Amino acid sequence: LRDFLLVYNRMTELCFRHCVCSLNYRLLTGREESCLDSCAARLVRANHRLMGSYVGLVPALLQRRAAEHSPAGPPGPAEPSPDAAGAST
Repeated sequence: LRDFLLVYNRMTELCFRHCVCSLNYRLLTGREESCLDSCAARLVRANHRLMGSYVGLVPALLQRRAAEHSPAGPPGPAEPSPDAAGAST
């Protein structure tokens, strides 16, 4: 939810700065409204493409991380500690 809100806030700020020319009126002009619609649509499409790529890459990344953090093979025989070797003499 946090990431979604950050993206939404950034998108809103970018489109507002790009499209709204005057704060003299309460309502948007037709030009501002169409600019905001196209700006938001562009950013939403870009975000969808980015998320599609991310979703495609995540399984491979998770598998690689799991392989890196898993043991390489079964553990070998334990070496005797120096205390155990000294106690048997």
